[in-house]
Amino acid sequence: MGRKRKQIKVIPLGGVGEIGRNMTAIEYNEDIILIDCGMSFPEDYMLGIDAVIPDFTFLEENREKIRALFITHGHDDHIGAIAYFLERFKEVPVYGTGLTLGLVGNKLAYHEHLQDADLRRISAGDTITEGCFKVKAIKVNHSVADSVAFAVTSPVGTLVFTGDFKVDFTPVDDEMIDLGTFAALGTSGVLALFMESTNVEREGYTMSERTVGKTFENVFSHAEGRIIVTTFASNIHRIQQIIDASIKNNRKICILGFSMLNAAKVARELGYLHCPDECMIDIDRIGKQPPNEVTVITTGSQGEPMAALSRMANSEYKNFNIMAGDTVVISATPVPGNEKMVSGVINKLFERGAIVVYSALEDVHVSGHACREELKLMYSLVKPKFFVPVHGEPRHLTLSARMIHELGLEEKNILLPQLGKSILIDSAGIQYGEDVHAGITLVDGLGVGDVGNVVLKDRQVLSEEGLIITIVAIDDNKNIISGPEVLSRGFVYMKESEELITQIKDIVLGVMSSAQDKKKVDVMTLKNTMRDKLKSFIYLKTKRRPMIMPVILEADTAKKLDEFTVEDFQRQIDDEFEL
Repeated sequence: MGRKRKQIKVIPLGGVGEIGRNMTAIEYNEDIILIDCGMSFPEDYMLGIDAVIPDFTFLEENREKIRALFITHGHDDHIGAIAYFLERFKEVPVYGTGLTLGLVGNKLAYHEHLQDADLRRISAGDTITEGCFKVKAIKVNHSVADSVAFAVTSPVGTLVFTGDFKVDFTPVDDEMIDLGTFAALGTSGVLALFMESTNVEREGYTMSERTVGKTFENVFSHAEGRIIVTTFASNIHRIQQIIDASIKNNRKICILGFSMLNAAKVARELGYLHCPDECMIDIDRIGKQPPNEVTVITTGSQGEPMAALSRMANSEYKNFNIMAGDTVVISATPVPGNEKMVSGVINKLFERGAIVVYSALEDVHVSGHACREELKLMYSLVKPKFFVPVHGEPRHLTLSARMIHELGLEEKNILLPQLGKSILIDSAGIQYGEDVHAGITLVDGLGVGDVGNVVLKDRQVLSEEGLIITIVAIDDNKNIISGPEVLSRGFVYMKESEELITQIKDIVLGVMSSAQDKKKVDVMTLKNTMRDKLKSFIYLKTKRRPMIMPVILEADTAKKLDEFTVEDFQRQIDDEFEL
């Protein structure tokens, strides 16, 4: 019998076949390390959901093997689920660079019992040993400062995880991507490269972040009124360029918006953002400054209804609103799915007489992700034996694999990852292993994982079709002592649908009447019969399928309710729906 092959196992728990929710487990024998722990934004059908995070079931099943979590950078799609992870795995150390851990700390601030979480600061160039793994942090450029890739050396070989990156030869902080280390790894031998694919559809190279700075200088030098700039709060280099352009044009800077204030505070404290105190003003001083001496940096680049820019455009922001003559710069492009919201905010700004500058008109945004030529450069430097595209939707992953094959790598050495399907790698080959439990967990307020498909379906029905409630009170013999009453919410306006409401009441009476001959019929059976008959009738009459909620108050319940009337019940429903 031959010896068992040494294989390293890589398990995508998020970030493949999708944009966001990045998380990868790397397992060898009794050791597991994790790279990133991100969230994604809810899909349109996920009504009321705040965030989508990875399913941690596989990690729960293997918690004794988990040695550490390594974070590539501080964007929410890579750090947004860390607080939820630490709720279950508080003993696991979290490694990240200074700014990354600062942004993580912001999120943990709302979890009082996580204030002593084991956060360990690293710098590009550091090598950390956890279990059988040696993890080297490598400097990369991205749209958030202090981003790194990781080279993971194991008993089987070295794996390189690029994280999100681009090649910027003129970065704002003058710290260029460490191409030399990637080349050195390629020379010494890399078993597999896990490379991001976000911008694989774009030819050429991503423009330097300094391009945006030149546009800012041009816009600021010509603006005659107040300037309001919105961008991603984590893009510290972009914020720095806004500050630099403001100071150059004798403008005071006011920062507004919760996430922007938090990110700027952390970045200033850690030395990643530089702005003299005398150049900063708070919102109360804006009105005392001449309009041409004010710059506001704020949130809302994605058109979010509750973000500062949207509220300013709708005259709903305390002490500050958009007025004619303001110049508004939207320094971001819409995330897929947000185009309509962004367009709505832009139109509202134009209606208010603002001068609006956005990516369709000026170079006010550049991507933080590598285009095709940069991706090819990374592959050529690392020279891996095997290639796995990550960080992308199915088309991105497929196009990335096709591009690498065109560069000469055999198809058998390229593997398209799938969520929850383990990848086994050794010097002899790369292949799929067993499936593990993986998927999504929905976060709704303080609830984590308590909203599933059934609840989402109910919410969708309520939002699209409305709700019908029927109420009857019965005695011990199932005789009706009150009702039936019918309440409608989001289905029909009752005062204009009296005939339909009467017919619904007649069906309820018919069901209750038939129960007189069946003394042993339980209330649940009555409710189900009522619901089925009403569902068929209402669809026949209206071609709609509202949620139907029969309420049967039994004698004991009715006594407990005392004088609780149908009108009281209706007021309670009104309060629930804030009507």
